[in-house]
Amino acid sequence: MRYLLDTTIIVDHANGFGPATALLRGLYEDGADLYICDAVTCEALSGGTDEHLSAVGALLRPLEYVATSPRAAHWAATSRLRRHREGGKLGLGDALIAGVAADLGATVVTRNRPDFERQGIEVLGYQPGAVRPGGGARFDKPKRLMGGSGG
Repeated sequence: MRYLLDTTIIVDHANGFGPATALLRGLYEDGADLYICDAVTCEALSGGTDEHLSAVGALLRPLEYVATSPRAAHWAATSRLRRHREGGKLGLGDALIAGVAADLGATVVTRNRPDFERQGIEVLGYQPGAVRPGGGARFDKPKRLMGGSGG
């Protein structure tokens, strides 16, 4: 299965947040195809201490990098336009990440479910502070809401 990692899981892992680290470990051990894109790379490397940026870089380096294609960019533009016409807001970064996920046929891994779900993107979420009995992190099952947006 293909997974596009959102900035939240990259930063949470670099900050030593257990649920993010456990989820990444599980995906890696399951042999999942893990991707990052230009928007995630830019967001993840845009702040923090040198130590934090080193941890982020160490996580990003082995992942498969996917650039935003023209089709993904158009998908993102259509999604943002739709959201704005509905009276809502949708950040450029989340729209581009969703566009890349739609283009790849990938599930977005994030704790920021709403911005992706409202775009119709399948999401694998993890919840801050949520722990299963026995100490394992609690994860949400991938969820896809009504179709996608854009073309």
